[in-house]
Amino acid sequence: MAAIGPERVLTVRHWTDTQFTFTTTRDRGLRFENGQFVMVGLAVDSRPVLRAYSIASANHEEHLEFLSIKVPNGPLTSRLQHVRAGDEVLISRKPTGTLLLQDLRPGKRLYLLSTGTGAAPFMSLIKDPEVYERFEHVVFVHGVRWARETAVVRHRIEALRAHELLGAQVRAKLHYYPTVTREPNMNCGRLTALIESGRLARNLGLPVLDPGADRIMVCGSPAMLSDTCALLNARGFTLSAHIGEPGDYVIERAFVTR
Repeated sequence: MAAIGPERVLTVRHWTDTQFTFTTTRDRGLRFENGQFVMVGLAVDSRPVLRAYSIASANHEEHLEFLSIKVPNGPLTSRLQHVRAGDEVLISRKPTGTLLLQDLRPGKRLYLLSTGTGAAPFMSLIKDPEVYERFEHVVFVHGVRWARETAVVRHRIEALRAHELLGAQVRAKLHYYPTVTREPNMNCGRLTALIESGRLARNLGLPVLDPGADRIMVCGSPAMLSDTCALLNARGFTLSAHIGEPGDYVIERAFVTR
């Protein structure tokens, strides 16, 4: 099987002027764990331009879904934002990534901490029945600049709450906590500041972060990862050093910025 192959775009939806999702066909041989990413791209001047994209669909679904930003002069996203149903994109056949459930120690609560399109792997994970079997509470924290940028995640969660099989567990266990940085909002503030001040825990009605009970997955910009890791380390959380070694939290460094 070739390392990279063509797939057909099935649907495209533009949520804001900076954010869109698209679905594609899925090669029968592509197997992945929820939370992993693949390389996605286009052929430009007969050469592939590729970037790492977390898969936003679940591994049991027949199609693939991706969440992307729009960057006017980006080598890839400036072109990718114009794809339409029927167009061809390139997708790698070898998924990878470190946002793996099996690399988290047992715990009571799972926190999914994201900024921007870093929400994509968690859009996949919240569709995984194992998440709800392992944890009493699942907290999806989504940091964005503007409230309108939460639309895609809200839409997916609303659909999950009505899901025939997962709906009851989603309604009972999943907490969605959007936080906005550039306009007045009840949850206004940077993600790390909300944790440090205790506002996140108070607003959710849950205990403050505890290494003995809480497990955490983090995906966002390099600055967000650095700040969040420093905060968690200071509170006694241990990072999973590599795939196969369980820790209190895991992070993903692959993040599309262009």
